[in-house]
Amino acid sequence: MADGANAVLVDGRRRHDAGKAPGPPRRLRGDAPVAAVAAVFVLAQLVLVHPSMGLGWDEIVYTSQVTTHHPAAFFSAPRARGVSLLVAPVASWSASTELLRVYLAVLSGLGLYFALRAWRGLFPVRVLATAGAFFAGLWVTLFYGPQAMPNYWVAIGALITLGCTLRAVRDRGAGRGRYGRGALWGVAAGAALMALMRPTDAVWVSLPLLVHLLLRRHWPLLLALVGGLAAAGGEWVIEAYAWYGGVGERLERASEIQGGLGWNIAVDDQMRSLGGRGLCRPCTGAMPHPVVILWWVLLPAVAVLGAVVAVRARRATATLLPLACAVTAAVPYLFMIGYAAPRFLQPAYALLALPVADALWHLVRTGRDRWRPVVATLVALAVAGHLAVQVSVLAGTVNGNVASREDWARVADELHALGVRPPCLVTGHESIPIGYYTGCSSGDISGNNENTTAAEILDTARRMPVAALTGPGGTAPGYARDWTPHHVTDLEIRVAPPG
Repeated sequence: MADGANAVLVDGRRRHDAGKAPGPPRRLRGDAPVAAVAAVFVLAQLVLVHPSMGLGWDEIVYTSQVTTHHPAAFFSAPRARGVSLLVAPVASWSASTELLRVYLAVLSGLGLYFALRAWRGLFPVRVLATAGAFFAGLWVTLFYGPQAMPNYWVAIGALITLGCTLRAVRDRGAGRGRYGRGALWGVAAGAALMALMRPTDAVWVSLPLLVHLLLRRHWPLLLALVGGLAAAGGEWVIEAYAWYGGVGERLERASEIQGGLGWNIAVDDQMRSLGGRGLCRPCTGAMPHPVVILWWVLLPAVAVLGAVVAVRARRATATLLPLACAVTAAVPYLFMIGYAAPRFLQPAYALLALPVADALWHLVRTGRDRWRPVVATLVALAVAGHLAVQVSVLAGTVNGNVASREDWARVADELHALGVRPPCLVTGHESIPIGYYTGCSSGDISGNNENTTAAEILDTARRMPVAALTGPGGTAPGYARDWTPHHVTDLEIRVAPPG
């Protein structure tokens, strides 16, 4: 080349960089901020959430389905098998909670990285990195990232699905003539991830996207979306017919377990849960301090500002579509359920993070020059204060959960001392977690986890140790009233006499 210069073809033109050594590819440089956010997210989980924290109730249900060292707990109608598949590479051969936590923390960081990469080119890198930091910085994201729970992964699947869809539409509109094969596979994979974790949530998240693709006649993308949902949700449907008599019957049973789905305003319940309550059922008590819920109240307004910014910049679709999907993802948990758990809204938070980050950068970069430093300082202080509040709530949540799981372990130790050792059966109050910590099967004759009868329990007691647990203020079940009572913490334990 002329003059010994290094020529690089950029946008159809040659740029000469004489004497310059080639640096990292532009794509890698562009990914660096997003990768940094994902890496910090992983480290924050490992530092702030105790890797040794024992498994929670729902985690036990999902994990026990694939372990060989614990009996499988009852798997109720609302659940799906995605989390069990997610943890199988570790839980199928190791009983180490620490190893499982580290595995899930790293996996959640990779998931966040690839989910944000799916939006590359639709938003500036600074917006993507800020959106990732906002979502990853929420206490609910940090707390559930290293846990065997489905909602975070629905959020990741939603980001991948929408990002790949919008990139495919953009590329085709730019004159490429057809949708990229990679984008189609990305749409299908993201949809499949959502459906594997929670099929009903996947449908709610996908509704605006389905309508958009149908109206714009993006048939290959529509086929990829529906195909991903159907392929991954097929197992749930087959299980519905095998165990419940059909999809309608399974949905009806799931509704019963969740207290009857219908018109239930749970907005105030969700606000109460923001103080660190993993499950707010029944959701009573005072609201958290206003500082704790301020971000939640402001979130819709900032997201709408992001939508206004996008419309004025004539790039509305990339903002309005995730905003619409966030709304449909949140609707059932804000207006159709009688209780709350902060993790339910994780898909909505992930999708809202994009317009929120866009709005924050708009505030910092626009306006008169003399006011920009002031606005930037105010935004930075607000973000720092928000993160401080999130870390504070997270610390209290972790401590509370560690204590409750240590209580289950203490009860398990006492059961072992009373002769209840595997193979064994635990029934009654909190039988699923206490049974797991004891190494026993669990059984209930009533309630949401009903999976046995009194006659079957008495028959089991002739063959192995059986313990019946009664919670505070409760009465022992009829089949166990003649068994000798023992008291541990606030529980009454009745152990069946040897058969």
